[in-house]
Amino acid sequence: MQLQMDATELSAFLAAEFPQVAHDFRIIDVAPMRVSVALRVQDHHLRPGGTVSGPSMFALADVSIYLAVLAMIGPQGLAVTTNCAIDFMRKPAAGADLICVARLLKLGRVLAVGDALIHSEGLSDPVARAGITYSIPPKPMI
Repeated sequence: MQLQMDATELSAFLAAEFPQVAHDFRIIDVAPMRVSVALRVQDHHLRPGGTVSGPSMFALADVSIYLAVLAMIGPQGLAVTTNCAIDFMRKPAAGADLICVARLLKLGRVLAVGDALIHSEGLSDPVARAGITYSIPPKPMI
């Protein structure tokens, strides 16, 4: 399968369609069926105790799988999450950005299934893992 969008195009899409959160994420790498994305951890991502919140880690996993899908199918703003299961395994390192490696396990006509593994920058053990399914909108009739 061939890429339909590269890192520059995905970043521009996020900035145009999701300007409220686009600045939180940095696309590191895009390859067929796989992306790496960083969450630029800021104060609003922290929960009491100074660790990154679960919702922030979920957002990173979700955005990463979304970008992996778009990289393969092109700009489809209406691709949506239909399922997510996330395991929070350990506390992220204080002050470090989070890195998510997301890979698509299946890319079908209607559904995409992916796996997202999140690490704290500089640590080898993962802090969270998510399995996410996306619904792909039907192609418009021409």
